[in-house]
Amino acid sequence: MLWIPIDRSLDIPLFRQVYQQIREQILNGDLHSEEKLPSTRELSSELNVSRNVILEAYDQLLAEGFLVAKRGAGTFVAEGAFLEQHKKAPLFHWSEDENNEDHIINFRSGIPSLDLFPRKTWAKLSHSTWNEASPSTFGYDLPEGRQELRQVLSRYLLKTRGVDCHPEQIVITSGATQALTLVSKLLLSPDDTVIMEDPITNDIQTIFKTSGALLYPIPVDEYGMKTSLLPLNNIPRFIFVTPSHQFPLGGTLPIQRRIQLINYSRKTNCYLVEDDYDSEFRYEGPPVSSLQGLEPERVLYIGSFSKILSPALRMGYLILPSHLIEKCRSLKWFSDLHTSSLDQLILARFIDDGYLERHISKMKKIYKSRRNFLIHCLKTTFSNKVNIIGYSTGLHLIVEITDSHFSKELIGEIEQIGVKVYPVEDHTIKKGKHLNRIIIGYGHLKNEEIKEGVRRLHQAIYNTKIFK
Repeated sequence: MLWIPIDRSLDIPLFRQVYQQIREQILNGDLHSEEKLPSTRELSSELNVSRNVILEAYDQLLAEGFLVAKRGAGTFVAEGAFLEQHKKAPLFHWSEDENNEDHIINFRSGIPSLDLFPRKTWAKLSHSTWNEASPSTFGYDLPEGRQELRQVLSRYLLKTRGVDCHPEQIVITSGATQALTLVSKLLLSPDDTVIMEDPITNDIQTIFKTSGALLYPIPVDEYGMKTSLLPLNNIPRFIFVTPSHQFPLGGTLPIQRRIQLINYSRKTNCYLVEDDYDSEFRYEGPPVSSLQGLEPERVLYIGSFSKILSPALRMGYLILPSHLIEKCRSLKWFSDLHTSSLDQLILARFIDDGYLERHISKMKKIYKSRRNFLIHCLKTTFSNKVNIIGYSTGLHLIVEITDSHFSKELIGEIEQIGVKVYPVEDHTIKKGKHLNRIIIGYGHLKNEEIKEGVRRLHQAIYNTKIFK
């Protein structure tokens, strides 16, 4: 007779308990091929359960091929159902507290003030959009995105960023990361050269290297990429730049260097990929016009709403030269079919009704206030040992601390005292030039967190013996 313990206190249905235990005994060889099982009446009596429980368990095992029924003879273990068992790796137990960093003041860059997301407005637009959407909206959609959003975006970007494009040139993506991945699939083959600013986001380096590209770094200064150093004998597939707000050092590429880039791209027949990730938040004057507006047929322009509104929306866009549109649409389709149609419609209304511009205007004042408070705290706490750069735009700035070296050991010491900071060196291609610089993000932090974080940072640096 089969030994199958039944636990009625579990949430698992009784038939499932019987099914799982017989299945396990067959797989590990405790029940052998051609071995006859008890009848459903016998087993139900033995286990003191309804016969229907056993019938349902047997039916499931028969359907999956673990058992075979022989007319007039009974139910038997099927041949070939034994699976040699290997030692299982120990289970990893997730804990609610493992990812809880409430005690950590995290100066991560690029995070907006999530508590100030315009929830009521978004909820109102969401409610009306869901109620008014046609049945077809709930089906499969175009890979390039909803026409409503692409039309609104083309008008908005021309007005605010000088982007020159038709709605048909826009592909809506699930954030900037997908846009970058599409660019790599669209343009790159193994061993192609990509010219990049150095330093530049490590994640972007990884995306391009994964496609087999060879990275050619060009150093940056306070004005962005040093375009005078563009190579004459190493022809790239494209040049990746963040001209409106270089990440991470914060420079803005002047018109002379933009023209150099365009002339170089014409001469070498390469593309320019422009990542415009947070230039809406410019605190000295209006946002700088895009590079794309100068050369629409050579520039691929990437934007996102992660830093303007929320990363949770997973909404970005890629603007393409006209001859790349069809291929990119195909790649987008085979990537994820399309981005959420209803979220696109909500965002389209949010922009078209003027809510986005009002939100940006409101948040610029808040972020500027937090930036100024952070600068005040840094200068007050570190005195003449600190140099602050790249603070005119965006949600982060660069802190350069005299005689410091932000090694892994020091970063660990800083985290031990309850602060997370991010070395510029982590984003460099050629190492060793930014050892005393860290990226400090502030958009998501309150003033009291900023003040305490700077205090802890100072304490960690000057109480350690890692550097003199």
